[in-house]
Amino acid sequence: MSAREKNDIPALMLELGKAAKAAAAELAVASTDAKNTALRQAAQSLRDQRANILEANALDMAAAQEKGLKGSFLDRLLLNDERIEAMAVGLESIADLPDPVGVTLSEWDRPNGLQIERVSTPLGVIGVIYESRPNVTADAGSLCLKAGNAVILRGGSESFHSARAIMASLAQGLKKAGLPEASIQLVPTRERAAVGEMLRLSDYIDVIVPRGGKSLIERITEESRIPMFKHLEGICHIYVDAGANQQMARDIIVNAKMRRTGICGSAETVLIERSVAATMLVGIVDDLRQAGCEIRGDQAAQSLDQRIVPATDEDWDTEYLDSIISVAVVDDVDAAIRHIAAHGSQHTDCIITEDASRAAIFLNTVDSAIVMVNASTQFADGGEFGMGAEIGISTGKLHARGPVGVEQLTSFKYIVRGTGQCRP
Repeated sequence: MSAREKNDIPALMLELGKAAKAAAAELAVASTDAKNTALRQAAQSLRDQRANILEANALDMAAAQEKGLKGSFLDRLLLNDERIEAMAVGLESIADLPDPVGVTLSEWDRPNGLQIERVSTPLGVIGVIYESRPNVTADAGSLCLKAGNAVILRGGSESFHSARAIMASLAQGLKKAGLPEASIQLVPTRERAAVGEMLRLSDYIDVIVPRGGKSLIERITEESRIPMFKHLEGICHIYVDAGANQQMARDIIVNAKMRRTGICGSAETVLIERSVAATMLVGIVDDLRQAGCEIRGDQAAQSLDQRIVPATDEDWDTEYLDSIISVAVVDDVDAAIRHIAAHGSQHTDCIITEDASRAAIFLNTVDSAIVMVNASTQFADGGEFGMGAEIGISTGKLHARGPVGVEQLTSFKYIVRGTGQCRP
C-alpha cells in the first residue's frame, strides 16, 4: 500500500520529494522542444477540459460560499471561460519565451589561458504553497517546467477540486511530451500537516515559493528549513504629486484599487500632496465611492471631504484586499517617501506626476520591488511585464526581486576550460 493510499502524510511528502528530485535530473537536460510541447499540449487540454474544470470550480465556489467567505476571496477562487482561456494563453506565452537554461550569462579569459563562462542552470525542485487562486496551479507549474525545474504544488483547501482539474491538463501535456510524470506534482491531500512536512524536505526541495495571506506567509517563514522567495503582503501606495494631471490621477486610482481588489497589486493607500489636496481629493473620492469603495483618512483628508471616515493607526499598515482604501495628506514627495518607508511592504508603489525631477526622486528613493510613474499598480504582474506569467512577486533582495518568472527560476554555474594549467 502506497503512502497516498494509507494517508501517511510524512511518507506521502517524502514520496513526492524523491520523485521530484529524480524528475529534476531529467528536466535539467530536457530539450527546449520537449518543454514547449508539454506546455502547448497542456494549454490545449485546458481548453478541451473546460467543462470539467468549471464543474470542479463550482464545487469549490459552493463550499466557499457556504463558509461565508468574503467577495474578494470568492473573486480569487472563481474560474470562468475567460480565466481558463487566460491560463491556456499564459502557457502558450511561456512556451514562446526563450529557454532560460544553458544561456551564457558572461564569459572571459584569464591571463593564464583559462576560459571561464557563467551559464544559467535550473534551481532543481521548487515547492509552491498557495491559497485560493487555482490559476496558480497552471502558472507555477508551467514556469517551473520551462526553467527546467520539477515542482511540488500545494494548493489551498478551498481550491482543491479546481487545482486537481487543472493539474490533469498539465499531466496530459507532460505525457504527450514524454517528460517525467513527476515533473509537476500536486499534493493530493487537504491535510494541513502536509505543509509542515513539505517545509522539512530540505534534502529534496531547493526553494519554497509561498503565495497567500499574511498568516500563511508568517507560518512558512517560521517553519521552513528551505530558502524562500516571498512577500509578506502587498501594501501598495499611490502618491499624487503637485505635478499630477488630475484626470490621470482619478483614472489610475480607481483602476489600481477597484479593478480587482483581491490581488496583491491592488492599491491600499493614497497619499496626496497638501498643495493640491483641496482641488483634487474630492474628485478622487467621488470616483472611488461611485465604484463602491469605502475611504478612510487622516484628519487633513477628512476636513476636505466629510464622506471620508476616520482612519486608525492600523489602517496605514493594512492590506485590505477589499473595497477599502486609506488616504493621507502629506507635505511633499519626501514626506510621501517617508510614509511609504514606514508603512509599506516593499511590493509596488507609484507616483502620479508630470514633473520629471520629482518622479526621479521617487523612483530612486522608494525601496520597493516595483516602483511606477503614472501607471496603475495593478500592472504589478509577470504577465503584464512580458514574462509570460509569474510564480509570485518577491519583495526580498536576494536572487529574485519583483515578478518571479522563468529567468528568476534559474541559478548558474561556472564552466572553466583549461589546457593543462596548474596553479603555482
